[in-house]
Amino acid sequence: MLKRHAIQVLRSAKHSLQDISELVGVGQRSVQRIVGEPMVTHFDTDQERTHRSIGRPSKAEGYRTLVTGWLTEQPDLLSVELLRRAKLAGYGGAKTALYEMVRTVRVVTPRPVMRFDGLAGEFTQHDFGQVLVRFLDGTEQRIHFFASRLKYSRWVEVTIVPNEQVETLARTLVEHFAALGGIPLLAVFDRPKTVALKWKKNGEVTEWNPVFAGVVLDLGLGIEVCWPYAPQQKGAIENLVGWVKGSFFKQRRFVDADDLRAQLTEWLCAANTMRPSRATGIIPAVRRAEELPRLRPLKVTPAALALRLPVVVSATAYVTHATHRYSMPPDAMGFSATLYLHRDAVRIVAGRFEAEHPRLTEPNAISTLPEHRTQLVAAVSGKRGKRYLERQHLLELGPVAHEYLTELTHRRPRIWVRDVERLHALLQSHGTSATRAAFARGLQARVFGAEYIAHYLAPTDGTDHAAPTSTPDLFV
Repeated sequence: MLKRHAIQVLRSAKHSLQDISELVGVGQRSVQRIVGEPMVTHFDTDQERTHRSIGRPSKAEGYRTLVTGWLTEQPDLLSVELLRRAKLAGYGGAKTALYEMVRTVRVVTPRPVMRFDGLAGEFTQHDFGQVLVRFLDGTEQRIHFFASRLKYSRWVEVTIVPNEQVETLARTLVEHFAALGGIPLLAVFDRPKTVALKWKKNGEVTEWNPVFAGVVLDLGLGIEVCWPYAPQQKGAIENLVGWVKGSFFKQRRFVDADDLRAQLTEWLCAANTMRPSRATGIIPAVRRAEELPRLRPLKVTPAALALRLPVVVSATAYVTHATHRYSMPPDAMGFSATLYLHRDAVRIVAGRFEAEHPRLTEPNAISTLPEHRTQLVAAVSGKRGKRYLERQHLLELGPVAHEYLTELTHRRPRIWVRDVERLHALLQSHGTSATRAAFARGLQARVFGAEYIAHYLAPTDGTDHAAPTSTPDLFV
């Protein structure tokens, strides 16, 4: 009843369903159901207790002796196995009731909680966090952030991030090391999939995230991950995120995302340079001065960081990454390759072949280098194959090219090949942006032919000369 009352009060205070679920420890579907029920006005009456079966002995109690015996013989039996055995013995109640009884029966050996302070330059702690922020205009936005802390000095860095993917982790981590002044001996993480993919029951990692592992090797950084099911180890990491939420996000109001970032910068300055740490009683900046000589130089700057990704050069001489296609020489077709993902560029190495492209951002975009177009056309046997390959290169310019070439082909069905050959040459000499703009002008003027595109691409003296005189469409 108290939980139902708490849920209804929190909802009336305009808290989100997700926040209420986290605060009260009840699933979102249950929260939604309880919010729609009549308001709780009493907590303990005979009527309510009867309605909700409060005080009635649990069906699981009759099986306590059996469960106790099973656990005495095999202390590591899972609750699901105990439920199976109880059902075979005649238990007909809910699994929740049995699991609750098992919890009271199972003997849990307490483990000592080990707390320690890192030495100067020894540890950093890192973790993602997220929080639902309500701006002053009433809009809500889920904010993701990445937090890093020097264990010894308690100096902290926090950055608002777009997501919690491995590239975001790697780039923000390097940015934080640059801001901290260097690299420690060990970086400590919880156990996200962006760091570790598989591990044994004893906590030993058997498979690291390969992209993250490549960055770690480049940095020369040691990694420690918290053991699974060991809250005494995770506490320090989770406390970092909880402290950021409680000390910053929950205490302030924000006009918009820009205001949030400005206030975060202000708060970080105060937390690092003005206020003593609760753990040490010393201002973090004071201890950080002791720590800086122990931090190692950053081997890779944020600007130079490149993620290494295994790829294959396809039969069409392209490499695909995140729906984006990047061209390679046709002689590299079928080669295994490595894609070096920079912030603004992509470099691909396949044996002796190498290519560098601007990094694409639009979904399904294609980047084809001019020299690769020439090599691909030369590698295609037969006139028919060449003409369609050249046209395909033109179509990669996007919808404007698709519309222009469709109209051109239907207006000049027997001679469009000559137009495409010349248009392909113009693409090679003038580049994608200029050719795409010329297609747009041709569409606007409703003139279709390579001669018109050549006119639009020709150097001018600043005067907008008239296009060539239109000729009849050729169907012969």
